[in-house]
Amino acid sequence: MKLKKLEVLSKEEIETITSSALRILETIGIKIDDEKTRKRCEEKGAIIDGISSFVKFPENITKDLLKLVPDSFKLHGPDGSFNFEVNTKTTQFATIGTPVRIYDPKLEKNKLKKSVLADTIQQIRVVDSLENVNCSHIDVWPSDVKFTAVHAHCLYQWAKNTKKPYGLGCLGRLASQDMVNITSLIVGSEEDLIKRPRLVGFMNPTSPLQLPKLMTNGLEVFAKYKQPTIVAPEALAGTTAPVTLAGLLAQTCAEIIGGIILAQVFSPISPVFFGTVSCATDMRSGNSALGAIESSLITIAIAQIARYYNIPSRGPGGVTESKCFDVQNGFERFSTMSLAAQAGINYITCAGTYESSLAEALELLVIDDELVGLVRRAMEGINVNEDTIAIDVIKKVATSEQKGTNFLAESHTRKYMYKELYIPKLIDRGRRSTWKKKGSKDIIERARAKVDQVLADFQPYELTKDLDTQLLAIIKEIEARPIELYMNAEGISGGSVNITGTEISFEKS
Repeated sequence: MKLKKLEVLSKEEIETITSSALRILETIGIKIDDEKTRKRCEEKGAIIDGISSFVKFPENITKDLLKLVPDSFKLHGPDGSFNFEVNTKTTQFATIGTPVRIYDPKLEKNKLKKSVLADTIQQIRVVDSLENVNCSHIDVWPSDVKFTAVHAHCLYQWAKNTKKPYGLGCLGRLASQDMVNITSLIVGSEEDLIKRPRLVGFMNPTSPLQLPKLMTNGLEVFAKYKQPTIVAPEALAGTTAPVTLAGLLAQTCAEIIGGIILAQVFSPISPVFFGTVSCATDMRSGNSALGAIESSLITIAIAQIARYYNIPSRGPGGVTESKCFDVQNGFERFSTMSLAAQAGINYITCAGTYESSLAEALELLVIDDELVGLVRRAMEGINVNEDTIAIDVIKKVATSEQKGTNFLAESHTRKYMYKELYIPKLIDRGRRSTWKKKGSKDIIERARAKVDQVLADFQPYELTKDLDTQLLAIIKEIEARPIELYMNAEGISGGSVNITGTEISFEKS
């Protein structure tokens, strides 16, 4: 049988948490910064508090809007040849779009550098080569590109360097419309983009109970064009949410549901993920603790609650607070990945990251791909039938009079070896003498060698000359925009703008 799903909540506890979340939305509401968005919610039956900007959703309205959410959808690469389905029964693995620094093996040990566009391109290419990680996001933010044009540069590189889908943040109305326009040009039309989604949006509520204007503006565009969007708060137990995990779950579910039903207000039947990056707070420092065991308990609970609503879930896996490639890095990344998978999270992100997903290492990307292979094998469980019990084979080998007889030469072994045994490419299981002959390399060194080989062998995907010219012209046009145009489009008067859950921000001078 396959591995049973891991659960931390009873049916009664799920109903208690979800009913509490609905009560929060009905009696407290959720703060929506954008006035026009609040009015659209009011048109659907929500109640607006004109003083505080909180919007209250009666329970019947919330339940009706949740019924509109699709339980599955497909994601496609630029030309549509690569695709996979996201649903409530299977598990897909992806990266995450928050790192602003990257490991460089040429630097002093454990040192990081600011990532640049060349790093972004390498990351996209490595993900393209991976067997088990199916989607890349803007994982390595290029510091050498104007912030308000990052999305344009990254989509251009996406079209040239991968066959897989791509993820970007809901970074406001203007940038999100740019993403739709550029991607429509790449794939041929808006109609094709809507029919075969290519983009994954990130919409991060701010805890407690706030939907920022920049994010809701972007969500409106993603919903209009039916690009699946992850709604995922990062509530921290004890700082931005109650320290009790049950209280955190009630709050974070209200935030998730608030974002999900807003997508349906914008455009009914919009595909979304019931997402989370909510986690423990390290009470000594006040920092987030994604690798903490309590964070995995939250993720497991969200998997159950998402299934309760029949909505695909998203959760973190392969996450760690470690600042280097040490034992902590290894055990936190594998424990969070394996627990999320065993819980039945449908879309597990964060491959290739460390330091609370603020740093990236291409070496970790290929290691995580192998860890996903291990996890997938574990999820398959043990197949028990008459042929796999293999009594006839046991009898043949056990009673053979030929010296040295074993199961290696049997056709039964050849038939099942690749199905039953996961054969890793990076993990070393040889003898010490063999390991020494190969240079005594640790797994990071072996992973680096694989990365180098992938990058050396990579052949960019060809764009037509006309498409390439058009894309470069759009990038130039976006780069030429003054920052005031961007902020005015979002209704932001001044000050700084921070992207929730990241170290990414910009200011209007």
